[in-house]
Amino acid sequence: MADDKLYSSQYIGSGTFIISKPKRKASKRRQSKLKGTVRGARK
Repeated sequence: MADDKLYSSQYIGSGTFIISKPKRKASKRRQSKLKGTVRGARK
């Protein structure tokens, strides 16, 4: 597996971290857009 596909964190100093995580797949993004709730709508 490539490095950008894994979760990793890098400590820089004084409470600062660089956290990298895998991107969501396009099909999952599409599904959440289609069926997800409308942002800002009343609950």
